Amino acid sequence: MTLRNHAPVPADGKAVSAWHDEPARTPGTDRVQTWRAGAGLSSPAAAGASAARVPVVVTLAIFALAFLLPAWPWLSGAVTIPWDAKSQFFPQVQFLASSLARGEWPWWSPNVFAGWAQVSDPQSLLFSPLHVLLAAFNSAVSLRAFDAVTFAYLFLGGVGIILFFRDRGWHAGGALVAAMAFALGGSANARMQHTGQIISLAYLPLVLWLGARALERSSWRAGLAAGALAGLMAIGRDQVALLSLYVLAGFVLAHWLSGTQPLARLRASIKPLTAAAVSAVVVAAVPVMMTTLLAARSNRPEIGYDSAAGGSLHPVHLLQFAFADLFGAMDPSVEYWAPQSPAWDAAWGWPGLYLSQNMGLVYAGALTLVAVVSFGFIRGMAWAREIRFFTIAAMLLLLYTLGSYTPAFRLMYDLLPAVALYRRPADATFVLVMLVAVIAGYLVHRWLAGTVPTATRRQRVCEVACPIALIVAALALAFSVVGIGPALAPVATAMVFTAAAVTILMLARRLNARWPVAAAGLIAAFMAFDLAVNQAPHVSTAQPPHSFDALRPNTNDETVRLLKARLAGTAAPDRRDRVELVGVGYHWPNLGLAQGFDHVFGHNPLRLRWFQEATHAGDTVALASQRVFSPLYPSYRSAFADLLGVRFIAAGVPVEQIDAALKPGDLNFIARTKDAYVYENPRALPRVMLLTDWRLANFEELLQNGWPDVDPRRTVLLKKAPVGFPGGAVVGGSARLLRYANTEVVVEVEAPAGGILLLNDVWQPWWRADIDGAEAEILKADVIFRAVVCPRGRHVVRFSFHPFAGAFAEMFGKVMSPAIAMRSQ
Repeated sequence: MTLRNHAPVPADGKAVSAWHDEPARTPGTDRVQTWRAGAGLSSPAAAGASAARVPVVVTLAIFALAFLLPAWPWLSGAVTIPWDAKSQFFPQVQFLASSLARGEWPWWSPNVFAGWAQVSDPQSLLFSPLHVLLAAFNSAVSLRAFDAVTFAYLFLGGVGIILFFRDRGWHAGGALVAAMAFALGGSANARMQHTGQIISLAYLPLVLWLGARALERSSWRAGLAAGALAGLMAIGRDQVALLSLYVLAGFVLAHWLSGTQPLARLRASIKPLTAAAVSAVVVAAVPVMMTTLLAARSNRPEIGYDSAAGGSLHPVHLLQFAFADLFGAMDPSVEYWAPQSPAWDAAWGWPGLYLSQNMGLVYAGALTLVAVVSFGFIRGMAWAREIRFFTIAAMLLLLYTLGSYTPAFRLMYDLLPAVALYRRPADATFVLVMLVAVIAGYLVHRWLAGTVPTATRRQRVCEVACPIALIVAALALAFSVVGIGPALAPVATAMVFTAAAVTILMLARRLNARWPVAAAGLIAAFMAFDLAVNQAPHVSTAQPPHSFDALRPNTNDETVRLLKARLAGTAAPDRRDRVELVGVGYHWPNLGLAQGFDHVFGHNPLRLRWFQEATHAGDTVALASQRVFSPLYPSYRSAFADLLGVRFIAAGVPVEQIDAALKPGDLNFIARTKDAYVYENPRALPRVMLLTDWRLANFEELLQNGWPDVDPRRTVLLKKAPVGFPGGAVVGGSARLLRYANTEVVVEVEAPAGGILLLNDVWQPWWRADIDGAEAEILKADVIFRAVVCPRGRHVVRFSFHPFAGAFAEMFGKVMSPAIAMRSQ
């Protein structure tokens, strides 16, 4: 890892510009001057031939070409991003596209969890601009197009890093190292299936670039743009967005404290920060408010410390900054042996973690490693004033990432707002690798500019000893768990790429004196090759597209076609039957969103609390073992199953293995397809019914004890007595659906003696109802459903979803209730 300087360091030791000088405004003035970032830029004459000037357009073109090599397997359609990308996120975008094509608002979906507020769900992607554009112009979204949007976000984030470097006069070669490591290294690659977190991460460099411009130039326009992008980041409403916002807040604080006039800097920043705050609030306030209200009524308003700590990153995973896949997470032929694996548990005991195998993959390139270790820490350049903030931020993020392995996370969990809402400190690796990428890029800039100090003898010893120590640590750890065999290949690969990185840095330094574009291109090419090899498509990031045929619009999947045909065959004026898809595959639970039919469950960490309590629904039912029953919903042969309208069940195993309470004849066997066993429940009730009998019931007791001895076809259970209908009428009536859309359900009711209209969709407070245009109260009925009291005669009852008015009214009530309580005392 030893590197020697071959160009003189300027006498003042200051950074050398690698870009054409750009006009900029000094803080607090409009006077155009040449901006010299950080410690200042030496003149081209002082730097001699090493002062490389690479136009930004050329740098962006090099980045685009380098980006294509590692990304091509996905962009070409040869493979597709699996797991959560296809289980949770792709169906959301297809639902959005189908809704827009029908001319319907996508704020509510009837396709999962008996009805779900898409507008409140961070995973719905309703506020992701690129996904909205994709859905707006494609009624049938392809897997390849969906993956391309993920890479487009990563590419735009890399562009943000390049522009940030450009404004600081840092070398284009360093910018390319940082952009490539950010966009295609670490968690951005290994966990690309977490689409929402990728989007949040992609905004961070762009906000950083615009925010730095706003602060340094006191520009309210840049502040306005930075705030809008920060608002879009906050809309992600995930842990990556939260941590990114903390990083940005730290960046502002560091700006105030740097230099000799912090008060002047603070005053100069008031205008751009005010503009940023206004635009951020305008963009993010409503979605964040809606998610806050959803969280309050969800199954998990916050995450307990012990649960969060179970998502800590084990310290040994940090070895994978040097060894791309030390533990075999990417290679199916290697038995995975990291913490939480059977091999690790046998050798060291279970560490109490709940992490997927890919969450410890943090490799961001050998050049990144060499620059950070050699130039950054051994030679001390990581503490240079220009980059010191990023070093400190990275160290704090590292403490957060390690979670319960240091005392710091407990303090952060207790003291930092919103941290308790999230369950995995390991998610911080997204932001951590971004910060490391920026540090590495800056250090490569200093190396190419000839301003890295010559190593002392002790530093050279450390530069030689450090890789040896890492190799010994990796092999010794492997020996203690599974033997050194599984570690030999990743260690050998790391040695080759590290040696190549040192060579590339030496060659780039020589090229930079006369051909700076060639130097930048050489570095980008090596980064692309390194990441294409060491972050190649693997089981966590890539699978054959045909594996997800069931998600495609107009699919030929046998099970989907059978279910759609059967649902069409049972359609009736009062019916909209539901299905259950249990234990078929990881990407099946949200299939209803993509295919337009209604599934009782779905795949989402959030559920409405009353729905979860009634059904005991978990995050997903991808495995048969994840389908559990509840006292209220104890079997497919139950009153509650009938109320839900569960007409068809497609299970990956015979249904008796899921529901042991079933007796012969309870369900009708239909077919055995390639994917599933398909059954019919002939007792499934209509979606809308007019009932003339009601009873009061304690819903809490029903959740504990189950459905009472009441026929749900004749009697509706209510929490409070309905106004204007005594019940007990002998004369019946009818109800039929005139329109059933995402945010509107219109029912025609014939009620000779009056009655209660039951809509077997989940109750949610933002729904409103009217009868012939006159407002009517929606009652919570049969524990989780909706009901409206209808007077005698023929009427049209309209249910409509009003998320924005409902959310504002609810929030206003929460704000005003303390004031009203104080006034009444």
